[in-house]
Parts: sequence; C-alpha cells; structure tokens
Amino acid sequence: MGRPVVLSNGQLFVGLDEHGLVHDFYYPYVGLENLSNARSSQHKIGVWVDDRFRWTDDGSWEISVDFEDDALISSITANHNELAVSLKFQDYIDSDYNALVRHVTITNNGDKTREIRLFMHQVFQISRAGRADTALYVPEANYVLDYKGRYCLLIAGQFTDKTDFDQYAVGNYGIEGKAGTFLDAEDGELSGNAVEHGGVDSVIRFSKRLKAGGQAELDYWIIAASSQQDAERNHDEFKTQDMAERLRRVRQHWQEWLGGTDKPAPDFHRRSLQHSLLIIKAHCDERGSVLASGDSSIFNFGRDYYCYCWPRDAAYALWPLIRLGHFDEAKQFFEFARDTMHKDGYLMHKYQPDRAIGSTWHPLVHGRRQELAIQEDETAGVIFMIGEYLEANGGDHNFVEHLFNTFIVPCANWMSEFIDAETGLPHASYDLWEEKFLTTTYTTCAVIAGLQTAASLATAFDRPEQASKWRKAADGIRQNLDKLYHPDGYFRKGFLLQDNGELEYNDTLDISSLYGPFMYAELPLQDERLISTAKQVEERLLNSSPSGGVLRYEHDNYFLTKQQFKGNPWIVSTLWLAQFFNTAGQPGKAQELLDWALKHELPSSVLSEQFDPETGDPLGVTPLVWSHAEMVNTLLDLSEN
Repeated sequence: MGRPVVLSNGQLFVGLDEHGLVHDFYYPYVGLENLSNARSSQHKIGVWVDDRFRWTDDGSWEISVDFEDDALISSITANHNELAVSLKFQDYIDSDYNALVRHVTITNNGDKTREIRLFMHQVFQISRAGRADTALYVPEANYVLDYKGRYCLLIAGQFTDKTDFDQYAVGNYGIEGKAGTFLDAEDGELSGNAVEHGGVDSVIRFSKRLKAGGQAELDYWIIAASSQQDAERNHDEFKTQDMAERLRRVRQHWQEWLGGTDKPAPDFHRRSLQHSLLIIKAHCDERGSVLASGDSSIFNFGRDYYCYCWPRDAAYALWPLIRLGHFDEAKQFFEFARDTMHKDGYLMHKYQPDRAIGSTWHPLVHGRRQELAIQEDETAGVIFMIGEYLEANGGDHNFVEHLFNTFIVPCANWMSEFIDAETGLPHASYDLWEEKFLTTTYTTCAVIAGLQTAASLATAFDRPEQASKWRKAADGIRQNLDKLYHPDGYFRKGFLLQDNGELEYNDTLDISSLYGPFMYAELPLQDERLISTAKQVEERLLNSSPSGGVLRYEHDNYFLTKQQFKGNPWIVSTLWLAQFFNTAGQPGKAQELLDWALKHELPSSVLSEQFDPETGDPLGVTPLVWSHAEMVNTLLDLSEN
C-alpha cells in the first residue's frame, strides 16, 4: 500500500492512499511529525442514503486516484452503483496556510430526490503513545479541535452555499476496547458527544437533499497550527472566503512553479515528467531537508520509515530541478548540509527534517577497528552537486563562494585525507545501498568527482594551493581504479583492506559499479573496462526475471520474497542503465528501459522503489523520490536525442 497522491506546501505534507483517504499527515516538517496513526488506520469517508451506509474503503466502490496534470491537486473519483452516488475530490495543501482542503462534489445518480449524508472521519495520534490527546467540539465557531501541546488540528467545513456541517461526534479510538467513534456514523446519525481524551477520533456530517442528477459541493478542511487561536484565525478566513478562488490560486501556484524558469521542460512524456517534478517538490521542506519518501506504510514491514533526509537521495532529487532551473530548493539543501556537517568535514548517514541525526544501523566498530558510521559517497555527491548547481546557475558565485569556505573546504580536505596509503583508494565506508562496509567502486568514483569539483571551484575562487591538493588526490585515486576491476571483465562491488594488508574482495556485480565509473569517474565510453562492465550488467542484471527491469546487484535480498530470483528490479537501477545506453549511442535500448519504467507507474504517475520480479507489483515505499529524480533525468536525456 503506497501513497498514489502526496500533497505539500513545504511544512505540511499529506499522503493519500489507494482509496483516496488520508494516511500520512506530517507537520510542522515535511516528514516530521506524523500526526496520523498511519501504521494501523486511516481517516475514513462514509456515505448514507436511503437508510444504507457504505465506507469508501469497503471494496464496494469504484475508485480512481490521480493528480491534476500540472498541480499538486488530487483528482479522485468514487462511484457506488448500489447507492447511486458518486463523489469527486480535489484535494490540496493551501499555499498560504498549513491546511489540507478537500473540495468534494456529491452527485445523486438516482432517479428521485434524496437526502445524501457525507461523513468525514479523522483519527490523529499526536502524542506518541496515543494516550494524551484531546478532541472537542467548539460550538461558537462550529469546528472540532484535536490537540496536544503545541499541535492543534482544527477540523471543519461548509457547503459552497455557506451552510455548515450539521452533526458531529467525538470519542475514543483504539483504547479500552473501543474501536472508534467512526462506527457511530453507520446509522446515519451522530451522537453529538462533545469531548474526549486519550486515544481519540471524530466524525462530522454534511447533509444535503439533492434532486435526481443533482450535485452539491463542499469544502472540508484540517488546519494545522501551534495554537487554537492561530488555527481559528485561519478557519474564520476560510469560512468567509471564496474557496473556489483558493483552489484556483493553489493551481496557479503550482503552474507558475513548473514554468517558473527560463529552461522550459520538454514535451517528451510531459505528464510523467511534470508529476515527477511535483512529487520531488512535495518532499522538499522549506528549511532544506529533502525527504526520501513520505510513505509510512513501510513501517508495517520494517523497523523504520524513509522519512529522513539522506544527503545522497537529496542530491539526486535536486539534480533534475537544477537542470531545469529550479534553484531555490538546491540552495536550501546545501545550507542544510553545511549546517549538519560533522566538524571533521563529512556528512552522517541520514538526518531528520529538523536537522537532528537520523537513526542508523551502521556501527562505530568493524572487527577490532573503530570506524565511522558513514557513507562517504554522500559527502562527495553533495560537493559534486554544488558544482552542477554553479554550472547551471553561473551567476550565483557569491552563494557558492560562501559555501566554499564553510562546507567545501572541510569536506574536500577530509576526503583528500580519508585514503588508505596501501591502496591509494578511499578508506572503507558503507556502500550506497547501506549494507556493506567496503571500499566500493561507486564510492571511489563519487569521491573522484567530489574532489575534482572542489578543485575546479578552488580554481574559480583563486585558491590555487587547495585546487592543486584536491586535484592531486583525485588523480591518485583514479590511477588506482584498476584495483577494483575484476579479471573477468567488470568493476566489482569493492574490497575491504585487512589488517595484514591483503584485500578481501566482494566480487558482486552491481549496477552502481557501472554508473559510478560512467557518471563520476567519467571514463571514456570506449574504455574497455566500461564496455565490458556494461555488457555483464546487460547479461546478468537486466531482465533476470519475468517482470523485467534491472536489479541493483545479483542476489539482492532486500524485500525479496521469491528466492528463485536474483533480486527485485528497481526504477533507479533500470534508469541508470538507460542513461548509460543513451550516452553510449544506443537510444533504442535506453527507450526500452524508459518504457519499462513508465509501464510501472501508478495511474497517478507515482513510482515505487522496486517491484515483484514475477508479477511486477510495487514493493517498498511508494513514491520513492529517487525513482522520480531518475525518471526526470532520463526523460531530459532522451528528449535531447
């Protein structure tokens, strides 16, 4: 279960599930805190008509969940033949206020006038244990307030004719043997219970008599604020304003963002490209973090979310934005990286959106040695991306020069010294897939690129001594690349330098061992090592299962449930191979891989992380921002052919 629709304004982030129901609700950061109880429940929507009641997630509805083509506004339809009722939702996060607004159109598809009642249920878990929240009805302004401390969620709404919801109920959810107040809706009437605390939920009812074929429109909203007074102030504005105008302004906001550069996006698969850009932007917090994924459903299968800022993922996410002239998000992230950098000049494994250190499974010891719990490619990749930023936005020398002193210098100095004298290659750290402690081909190539970028920037800012130092370090690493090349004709995953000076090789064939030399070490396309590695990737990682695509590496067990296969295909690895083929003058092969990725989009163009090797069903988080970044980069590459 993924999130086919994600909505955001840089502070409030909402994920809607395959039924169009609210399943993730992050505030005040994109990815932190999740105020919903998304691990086990979602907000529900119910309809009562002619003494019959149906929840929209009960399997009896025909539901379509999509985005508008050029805005972070949902386009969701739900039709019920038996009830002869259809619902249409246009959902958005307001661009001026931290509010989720759901514009709902109710249609009576019956042949007579009927009263139709729409029930909107909300279940938040503001306190971590779900034991100290309060929900209460506020009669003078006709809203429900769900709060704890500085987290206040105001729930209300009205029809476009300014009539309010007409019933409410507040109660306990998931404690003391109580399933939840949502059950109170199933007879079409709500109890009017006005307050409860502990684990709480609430329901509000909208009622309208509609002629045969008639429609009614309403706006339902959840306003997030740090105080009741602030939330109520926004609520009062919503009640008096033209909400259709707010929807129009939000649509205009996203259209202006998409077109707000002097580098127009190509028309090549335009809908997929625009949706991917919008999904990337949705995961960008206005304070600099770039979330890997807002889909919390993975917590049902693992120990943690993807709701962190990995510097690597963030750099990849920003690359297509930089290419298209969206620079603000990159600048905010570079400042985020600078401010979270370790004093010694490297970035940690991952961070929370509030800049605190994220969880990790990387130990500080390996064998008998004390080691860093890092992935060096993350530091190198961010430095490389600063170079890409300056090349695309050449007029911003002042910003990059400031980063040079505060971020690039300490990082480049550290990388130039974090090298084993025995091999001339970077000291071991954890690989980009976060699994192996090695000196890997990919990280080695990323470090070459990071040091070369730093050297070029040093030259641009008239720092010849630093430029020489870092360029010499990059050249020395490049000269030792052959130590990572397998005699059978491919770049291996890597090796670990042993205490006795011997190298313990990991000979796994990994897509990153092609992408790193190709993209970062910039080996010539005629380099036999690159040609041979690409051939082996094509033979051993491409189409190794019925669903096609490219594996990360052979015998990849992450989310693999069908052991007869060598791994699950990934969007990232498939599109990396497509980018290589395109650059190598084989656009036909690149197009085939792109078509495979496009085929695996959800109807809303959302891309998962990986797929079942037999059925092609999505696996892992959905969406994965990195998947969308590679989609845009590949579309841009192929559109230039």
